[in-house]
Amino acid sequence: MTAASRGGAPGDGRYGEAYFRPEQAGEGERIDFGALAYDDITMERLREIGVGPGWRCLDVGAGTGTVSRRLLDEAGVASVLAVDRDVRFLAERSVPGLDVLEADITAPGFVSGRFQLVHARFVLMHLPERERLIAALAALVAPGGVLVLSDAVDLTSDRAPGTPYTAVMRAMWQGLGTAIGTDVTWVLSYPQLLRGAGLRAVGAEIHVPPLLPGSAISRFWADTWERGRAAMLATGLVDDAAIDRAVRYLGSDDCAALSAGMLTVWGRKPEDGAK
Repeated sequence: MTAASRGGAPGDGRYGEAYFRPEQAGEGERIDFGALAYDDITMERLREIGVGPGWRCLDVGAGTGTVSRRLLDEAGVASVLAVDRDVRFLAERSVPGLDVLEADITAPGFVSGRFQLVHARFVLMHLPERERLIAALAALVAPGGVLVLSDAVDLTSDRAPGTPYTAVMRAMWQGLGTAIGTDVTWVLSYPQLLRGAGLRAVGAEIHVPPLLPGSAISRFWADTWERGRAAMLATGLVDDAAIDRAVRYLGSDDCAALSAGMLTVWGRKPEDGAK
């Protein structure tokens, strides 16, 4: 999750400013824990789609640039334009073929050109006007190219077992929703939104990483709760003791819960003249 763009909150914060500030010590490491949990799945999907040599790629909300660099190193694409609202982590880890653009993707015309791949992960869930943004990203896809979006799916339903983890995750979603506009409730509509944006061969899959003691995803959630603690406390659903208890639970062998899932959806732009 990156400081990619403007939050759409009913509150007064923005992702990357009110919470998850890139200048805060350890924020790059927090993002990298998420990358360790999800990058292999992302790269497997991109390779299966056909991303490879000769492709010109746009990585939106690129964060620390792990996907951008793996596209170059492993998939052998021709180039990657990595976009983020704050590019300090990208600038620190530059490689040949990687171009960096500091921009707010909610701004019209934030980038020009067309790309064989347009990719955004854990970005749109923090933004308003999601339907408009999906249409704007689809417009950047070259004929025959693909748009690939990934965002979180909350699995803490009313029927989920009551655990320290479940209680804190519910407070996190509510607190971040109020503070910076994070909203994952509409992520399941992605397939229809991509189809509505004119893309074809739309597909989707979900990945749920295991919550194991010391795992990357467990460390990611513990760091995320710490950085979002004030927003979570403001909900009244949890107190400091409950958050601390959930962190200990994540690191214990007693942990038996479902992490938030990552829903990945993709669609292909028809070739010129195709319907």
